[in-house]
Amino acid sequence: MTSTTTTWPQLTLYSRIREDLRARIVSGRWQPHDRIPSESELMSQYGVSRITVRQALGDLEKAQLIFKVPGKGSFVATGRPFQQLGRLQGFAEAMATRGHDTFNRLLRLATVPATDQVAQQLRLAPNTPVTEIERVRFLDGQPVSLDVTWLPAALGQRVANQDLASRDIFLIIECDCGLPLGHAELAMEAVAADVHVASLLGLAPAAPVLRIERLTHDRAGQPVDYEHLYCRSDVLQYRLRLERR
Repeated sequence: MTSTTTTWPQLTLYSRIREDLRARIVSGRWQPHDRIPSESELMSQYGVSRITVRQALGDLEKAQLIFKVPGKGSFVATGRPFQQLGRLQGFAEAMATRGHDTFNRLLRLATVPATDQVAQQLRLAPNTPVTEIERVRFLDGQPVSLDVTWLPAALGQRVANQDLASRDIFLIIECDCGLPLGHAELAMEAVAADVHVASLLGLAPAAPVLRIERLTHDRAGQPVDYEHLYCRSDVLQYRLRLERR
């Protein structure tokens, strides 16, 4: 009886706070990207502990009604973020048009011998030096994908000198290297995240992720950018419009 008596009021308060905040979002009283009251403000307003407030906010975040930005607080979400696959564009480029903040954490930048697979995709001889770039992409402060990119060495050296923490490689290739892009080929499959991918994306090992293999060509048809992307499908959607011909 003691356990039931102790936990029931806390659950009631937590649920009431969650539903009160949810109502303000759904009704439109709080608009997308509005900052919601801080944890301390909610604690004072409802007269509850910090853990109770965090439980309520945690549920709203899982429901993708809010998103958190480290050091800034919690904000009303605009709905589940998505990227259109029918257009060749970089991640930051696509998200910026929808009001989302993005940044990249550079994990690896090195010149390495091309594996057989990389060499075949980029039309190079095996073991030809290529530039390898590994980055974690963040959306509104949350890790959403691990991107591993291989570029021909000459192009990769020019890309490596640019700001890889905030800019898309596509834009660097086009704007800084003067190489217009033409088209890309994609292959997608659901896979279980290995320990490395899971730890970087904040997932449990073997959690499902979307693996995208993308080969991008310049306007002349030469392959210039080969990528493996491991994406959190619980946070980010990919959409494609299909027409019947």
